[in-house]
Amino acid sequence: MKALCRDLGTMEYETCWKLQQELFNALLDRKHPGAGAAEKTEAKAGAKHPIAGETATENLPGDVGTVLLVEHPPVYTLGKSGHAENLLVSREALEAAGARFFHIDRGGDITFHGPGQLVCYPILDLERIGIGLRDYIDALEEAVIRTVARYGIAAGRIPGASGVWIEPESRRPRKICAIGVRSSRYVTMHGFALNVTTDLGWFSRINPCGFTDRGVASILSETGRNVPMEEVKKMVVKFLSEKLNVEIYK
Repeated sequence: MKALCRDLGTMEYETCWKLQQELFNALLDRKHPGAGAAEKTEAKAGAKHPIAGETATENLPGDVGTVLLVEHPPVYTLGKSGHAENLLVSREALEAAGARFFHIDRGGDITFHGPGQLVCYPILDLERIGIGLRDYIDALEEAVIRTVARYGIAAGRIPGASGVWIEPESRRPRKICAIGVRSSRYVTMHGFALNVTTDLGWFSRINPCGFTDRGVASILSETGRNVPMEEVKKMVVKFLSEKLNVEIYK
């Protein structure tokens, strides 16, 4: 089984969200003709592709989907079950700081995306891969745990709190990677955001993922090393490929 990997570089959140939706709908249509049309939202209108001439349906017939890698300009996103009060400043204050805000259809609460953060959006058919949603989320977490371990960071999980955490059993664990996923008919979208060299000051404007008693971390903050993003991307793809038993190719 194969999945296409597309490195989008830096892309505005809204543009990438529309691309995700197109890929998601195309994969649904491949499984259940007409299902993708039923899932379409207003976000699809006016979507632009980052590479001229490409379309959302250009994956090979045998593929299980697409993995998008991207960095976003500063943006805050609130999940469908999130609480608006976890945004600690006004929308106007966010805009004045140079950030945008979106209320979106993934699970989870509020989080931040920005420069120095690797965001991975796998749009995959879990039914073809042969795993359920819980095992899929475990695979995302494990790929990140193995990646940060390469930099000497011991990370793990907290029961009932998705994502990857530093010192998960301490009184104030630190989240290095947030995870929020949406699925329909075993097709996924959204994914995870790994802080590599992210300016953690951006998280002071929110209760990250809805928590008030937990901190945030990055590879830089934990190691003092300014790790190249391209290096981290390669490792994330390698470990995600191994955990899903899917060849992720460019």
